[in-house]
Order: sequence, then structure tokens, then C-alpha cells
Amino acid sequence: MRNGFRKDTMTCQTPADAIEHTGSTTLEVRRHRQGEICVKSDTVAEECPVALVFNGISHAVMMCTPTHLEEFALGFALSEGIIQGRKDIHDIEVIHHEDSAEVQISIAQSAFVELKQHRRALAGRTGCGVCGIESIELLDLEPEIIPYSGACIDPSEAAIARIIEHLPQHQPLMQATGCVHAAAWCDEQGSILQAFEDVGRHNALDKLIGWMAKNDIPTHDGLVFLTSRASYELVRKAARRNIGVIATLSAPTSLAISIARAAGMRLLSFCRSTGFVEY
Repeated sequence: MRNGFRKDTMTCQTPADAIEHTGSTTLEVRRHRQGEICVKSDTVAEECPVALVFNGISHAVMMCTPTHLEEFALGFALSEGIIQGRKDIHDIEVIHHEDSAEVQISIAQSAFVELKQHRRALAGRTGCGVCGIESIELLDLEPEIIPYSGACIDPSEAAIARIIEHLPQHQPLMQATGCVHAAAWCDEQGSILQAFEDVGRHNALDKLIGWMAKNDIPTHDGLVFLTSRASYELVRKAARRNIGVIATLSAPTSLAISIARAAGMRLLSFCRSTGFVEY
């Protein structure tokens, strides 16, 4: 195996001369405090364009933190419905540049044919949600029904409080920069099993989904905790991967609630150490 990918399904490689990205950079700043100005060093989160190229054709350019891009590409392909499973990806190659990155993804021919048809249907769409989409009918707002939704976990107030207490330990970029989101996979008792950070909340979730797929993590015996609001895109992505429970630090939107209900997903928001709201 290489980087957690099976040789018989896919490989993942990064050029030896690739630029290393830690997710943050240090800059000189001028701090203004009570009428005084002093020069200090400050740590800021990296944000750069990442091109996702499927079988040689550029599909999307996402602005994200240039770390864990293998997981990001795999998770994006799965959560956007480009592929149905990890077996549909044969190879992932990450190429880092000084101010950008490119991920070359080789997918099965059947998945590529569907992707090209999807691209033609969304010819007017941009990378901002559904901006530029040609008609409402092209929106995919009908989620898959989660098959085990009746048997998903039932996190307690104590479990949510435990996640909130320990999540900062899994957010080194947030601690250093104060401007990134996190997506964490947690068990029913509130233990955090893995977490990913990114300047984009959708990207953080895609990285987590990619990690789960790489490691064959079952999606019915845990929950996703997000340090953001619950938007319809996040709930839609999770439903596509049969994730039965989502908990968020902030509020949900009405469409996110509707999609969660249609999918049979449990949606917990306004999560605090003292409780949460279930929609």
C-alpha cells in the first residue's frame, strides 16, 4: 500500500520535488494597540487555488488549504457523486506549486462518461454553490435515503460536551490562525477519532470523507461534527455517503433541515457544552 491506498484500486503519489505546505505561513504585521504600533510576526492560514483534474479534464478549481489533498480529492469525488466508490479511482497525483496546486485524478471510464454528461448539464455553473446554474430543475436536492437511519447512534449531551471540550486539541491550524473550519469523525461516546481543517467548511468535510473512504470507516456507528453552520451542501454531501448523524456548532438553514429529514439523517445544531438542538 502507498499512503493508505490499495494498489489494486488506486495509487497516490506526490512528486519528490513538491513544495511542502503546512497549512499556515508567518508574516510580519504591524499591531495597533491603545495608540501604539509595534512590528510582530503573525501566523495566517494558507488559502490557494487547487485544480481538480479528472482524466485530464479540469473539473473545478477550489480555494482551500493545500494540505491532505489526496483525501480532499477522493472525498470531493465521492461527496459530489462523481464516483460511487473508491474502486472507481485508479490513481491520484498531487502537484504542488508555489501559489497553487493541482490534483490529477484518474477515474473509471464509466464514471468519466457520467461526469462529462454532468458537466454539459451544468455548463453555466460556477464554483460558488449553485451560482450560474441554468435552471432550478438542475438542482440535486433529493438526497439518498440513509438505509440504517433508524439504527444510527444516539449521542448524549455528555458526548457532545466531550467533543466540544476536546476538539481544540485537534485544531492546530485554528489555534495558530483563528480562521479555519474543522470536520471531525466521532464515536457515540464523544471520542474524536479523526479531524481535518480547512479554510472552507466544505473542503474540511471532503477531506474527512476521503479519509473515511481510504480507511473503510463505517458511516453508521459515529457522527460528523462540524465547526460551522449546517448548510444544504454539507448535509447533501453527508447524505450521499450514508452518514446518519451530523452535529454542528452553529445554526442550520431551512433547506439543510429539509434535506436531513428527507434522508433520514439526525441533525444536531447549536451544539454547546450544555446541550444542543435537534431538528
